[in-house]
Amino acid sequence: MTIFSKIVAGEIPCYKIAETDKFFAFLDINPLVKGHTLVIPKQEVDYIFDLSDEDLAGMQIFAKIIAGAIKRAFPCIKVGQAVLGLEVPHAHIHLIPMQSEKDMLFSNPKLKLTPEEFEEIASKIRAEIKL
Repeated sequence: MTIFSKIVAGEIPCYKIAETDKFFAFLDINPLVKGHTLVIPKQEVDYIFDLSDEDLAGMQIFAKIIAGAIKRAFPCIKVGQAVLGLEVPHAHIHLIPMQSEKDMLFSNPKLKLTPEEFEEIASKIRAEIKL
């Protein structure tokens, strides 16, 4: 069971943004910028392109909804999307509010936020979700 599956199961706490029967969104605990969110399938799949076409499309639609909420909560030029997938063997999409392309550099220092700051960020995004 991956760390992300444990998060979905409630075995590991997270700053949940939203979920459906198939997908789950939560804040990255090592964010590049405020609002950096992960979108995952609840199904444990390592490689995003191993998802069925239907689930891959559904995950993108779910990510689009979350990205819209992030953009409204944290005004930015765009919300960038990245799929890396080497650090955790569970398919996931990074959604990152961008003021410039440099905001998407994973080599940048990560923010150090308090639990209160994480909860405030999550609340702002949740308030903007239109499912």
